[in-house]
Amino acid sequence: MASVVLRRRGQLRVLRGHPWIYQADVEQTDGALGKGDLVDVYGTGRRFLGRGYINPDSQILVRLLTRDAEPINAAFFRRRIAAAMDYRQRLAIPSNAIRMVYAEADALPGLLLDCYGDIGVIQILTAGMERLRGVLLPVIQELIHPHGTYLRNDAPSRLLEGLTVEKEFVGTPFDPVVNIQEDDLYFQVNIATGQKTGFFLDQRANRLAVRPLAADRQVLDCFCYTGGFALHAAKAGAQRVEGIDNSAEAVAAATENAKRNHLSDRCAFRRGNAFDELRQLQGAGRRFDLIILDPPAFTKSKEALPGALRGYKEINLRAMKLLNTGGILVTSSCSYHLSEATFLQMLEDAATDAKIQCRILAIRTQAPDHPVLLSVPETKYLKCVFLERL
Repeated sequence: MASVVLRRRGQLRVLRGHPWIYQADVEQTDGALGKGDLVDVYGTGRRFLGRGYINPDSQILVRLLTRDAEPINAAFFRRRIAAAMDYRQRLAIPSNAIRMVYAEADALPGLLLDCYGDIGVIQILTAGMERLRGVLLPVIQELIHPHGTYLRNDAPSRLLEGLTVEKEFVGTPFDPVVNIQEDDLYFQVNIATGQKTGFFLDQRANRLAVRPLAADRQVLDCFCYTGGFALHAAKAGAQRVEGIDNSAEAVAAATENAKRNHLSDRCAFRRGNAFDELRQLQGAGRRFDLIILDPPAFTKSKEALPGALRGYKEINLRAMKLLNTGGILVTSSCSYHLSEATFLQMLEDAATDAKIQCRILAIRTQAPDHPVLLSVPETKYLKCVFLERL
């Protein structure tokens, strides 16, 4: 097996628990290094540090799979995926739509596995995991016994790994529109065309946390997608819920989900650009008691952060101006490159410009089936802040 020897800086990061090894961390390499090949990693004095896969075309040269000198085979994946499934079972998640494997957080870098009832949706994000697909897929089939399996290998990060983007059924095709339950609500999810793998599973706990705040409120849900936050608010007793999304497909799905849950009398969804809609609502003198902002990631890199911050500040400033006294803003960012501290500072600046005072009711993150590793800050990306206007 080919090997990689690390410089001191890279060795220290690995010893502290991080699974990534950058090109600049490497002192020397031995043997042929093909894209996706398994390699052993050593520190100073040929100290064995772990085994992973390599991609010479990526800035992240090696991603560690194990700290032991063990074979990476079907038995290895069986143990890892079974452990991930056991952890989710202990969480007692109030839904049958669950992230079963979350990449580095489950010691399986480059692999995502979501279960929507008896349907499995897989994303393979790296060249190393792609090379192991033939071993990996049968193990997943064996452990989750899905009615059907779908590959959502359309994440842009695959291009950075030199991989093609693709979407395909594993085995016999089936209807990609599936039904799921979240607490006492029912949603249709299109696993082939929906965002991420079809639904924003990472916001589940935050949607449930909105419910105690929604009774008798006038609610505005921007970037509403298929109605997750909106329907939880309506189910909890909101007087009226308006949802806005730029996607006609999402608006149609949200409308259908409201009908399915017998909430159409209190929910109205429309297509629109959230920035424009917030400006128009302010001009019309509208006011709300609960506003939800769950935008897509405005930044995919550090270089794009200044522009992203301007976008975040604008939508939050306009939302704050629409809040009644005592109203609540639930605002999120799923951009890893925007830190929690910077996000809170942006909210403070927006409140200052809006000439209002807010207090923090909660600072939340992604649902527990998207666990965060203490030694891998990249596994924590979602910020969700609950603010009350005083």
